Amino acid sequence: MFKTNVKYLDIWKIAYPIIIGSIAQNLLNITDTAFLGRVGEVELGAGAIGGIYYFAIVMLGWGFGIGTQIIVARRNGEGDFPAIGRTIDHGLYFLIPLAILMFSLMKFLSDDFLFVLMESEEVKQATSEYINYRAYGLFFAFINFLFRAFYVGLGKTRVITYSTTLLALVNGILDYLLIFGNFGFPEMGIAGAALASVIAEASALLFFIFYTRFRFHTKPYHLFHFTHFDHKLYTRIIKVSLPMMGQNFLSLASWLVFFLMVEKMGERELAISNITRSFYFVLMMPMWGFASATNTLVSFLIGAKRQDEVMPLVYKVMVLCLSGVIMMVVFGSVFPEEAVRIYTNDLPLLEATIPVVYIVNVAALMLSANFIFFNAVSGTGKTQVSFLLEVITLVIYLTYIWFIIMVYKGSISTVWTSEWVYALLLGSMSFFYLKSGKWRGSEV
Repeated sequence: MFKTNVKYLDIWKIAYPIIIGSIAQNLLNITDTAFLGRVGEVELGAGAIGGIYYFAIVMLGWGFGIGTQIIVARRNGEGDFPAIGRTIDHGLYFLIPLAILMFSLMKFLSDDFLFVLMESEEVKQATSEYINYRAYGLFFAFINFLFRAFYVGLGKTRVITYSTTLLALVNGILDYLLIFGNFGFPEMGIAGAALASVIAEASALLFFIFYTRFRFHTKPYHLFHFTHFDHKLYTRIIKVSLPMMGQNFLSLASWLVFFLMVEKMGERELAISNITRSFYFVLMMPMWGFASATNTLVSFLIGAKRQDEVMPLVYKVMVLCLSGVIMMVVFGSVFPEEAVRIYTNDLPLLEATIPVVYIVNVAALMLSANFIFFNAVSGTGKTQVSFLLEVITLVIYLTYIWFIIMVYKGSISTVWTSEWVYALLLGSMSFFYLKSGKWRGSEV
């Protein structure tokens, strides 16, 4: 039985700053949802659709960042530090044109796409208002992902805590000022929530730039030297990142489809689902940190020729992740009413949401272990395999949702059991692939 020299403390040191950053990020989501929940159910539902639509697009940049992170971690394991800076430089060559393209599509084609799929005229109008402002955040978010890839790939994750905390603070303050028009600011409603998020993302980018310039020793990595364009390196980054982009885009796009199908059930069901989504993301906060640690450490071990340590490492990360999620689930199970009351004071809406909270408590426990297996597949560099596993899972997941809503005419609680299906399928396929050992010898 192989063991790994990577200790639980080593995993924790990489994961905990990202977890704290996730807490800050989720405070942003909670703030948006809580404020919009006090504006009205229409705004709450529109915020869900508009927000998920934005994140489905922004996941293209996130996926590219994860692919870049895997390469950075591999070069770090090999000790090839100058190649890390060249990798980040070439990432910019890809992300900036991508941001321009996605902004244009989101700004000018979103209404035509979404309005065809939505029924409520009020929700349509509010969603359009949200997207018109939110689209500008793409430029800042995409470059933020590249900085994140650099620091997480090196295991220097504390800066992620700082940047995300700043983002959440700026967003929360501006939400209060711009949604309700406090302290003389314009009362913008849902548009204010979108504008607050854009300014917050810009603030996070400014922080990354100043921190990297004045606080981090970048000389060994030749960061932002832009010496020459390396076509082979550019192609390699795209080859690793493209499946991750597709995988993350499809994952969030499936959430968009989920909410568009729920919208046909009614504005109440859509509002319940937006509250549940935000609560579910809170439960998953430990997962994001441990998933990033898995990506980085698996790629590092392979780069350091320590492939036999990969599975023992994955089991260690899984134990830590499950322990963290259990603590979140216990709170959500013991105090569900208090958790939902953060988002709404509407008693009928609160009572209708609580049964769905119990559903996602179970889903979070199931996903906590299975998500680590899945991210270990990505960390091996076999990103095309992780993409395929995601596609298979999402096809079955969306088919299940369609059947429950359109054929079975089930309740919103039954619809949310789809998260159980997703977790079981994704995790089991990832586990069997890792055990097969077909990832050994992968290069990035």
